[in-house]
Amino acid sequence: MIPPKQQIKKAVEEVGRFVNQRINEFKNLKEKNLTTFDFRPFLKIDPYEADIFSEACFCILTANSSAALGIKIQKEVGIEGFHNYSLDQLYQIISSKGHRFAMQRAERIVALREKEPLLLELSKYDNGKKAREILVKEIKGYGYKESSHFLRNIGFEDVAIIDRHISRWLFENGFVKPRKTITKKVYLECEEALEKIASDFGMNLAQLDLYIFYIKTKKVLK
Repeated sequence: MIPPKQQIKKAVEEVGRFVNQRINEFKNLKEKNLTTFDFRPFLKIDPYEADIFSEACFCILTANSSAALGIKIQKEVGIEGFHNYSLDQLYQIISSKGHRFAMQRAERIVALREKEPLLLELSKYDNGKKAREILVKEIKGYGYKESSHFLRNIGFEDVAIIDRHISRWLFENGFVKPRKTITKKVYLECEEALEKIASDFGMNLAQLDLYIFYIKTKKVLK
């Protein structure tokens, strides 16, 4: 197996410009509440616009699913659809894309609408970890992973997304003892390990996540 530091260096050489592009797209969401995502050449999908609320919906869609599927649904529904489509309209689109939990996700998106003021307020925070604690308490369907995912995608750089790809990479490379379940304690242990790795490379957690995701999947998504 290639040593982890060499894996990261190789990833930076191969996709550094795409990671920088994605980080800029995230920053636009934090600063302007609007961005244009372009996932080419990793997905055959045309660029599309997203706002902070639609990004929060995207993170609901990816839970127990995949970023690629969430991206396809996000583009199909669009900003207007996430804000205004009926429960049935959302269900039909999510179901048509093959999502296993289409109705549950549609229900959570509709319920999330009343939390949009909170999402916009949190987007102005400077501390992602404080914002995450509020999200976990206030948003149905948001645990530490989903909350961190949303915050990273709207421009925060101080929280880590411990999904199956990132946790597997940490376990395989001996940074964290392998666990079957990611409890809050294990999540924070993984995040601490990633903070040290990021510091060693002079990058932040948002960048490191994208590089590790690329190492595991050969894609730079979100």
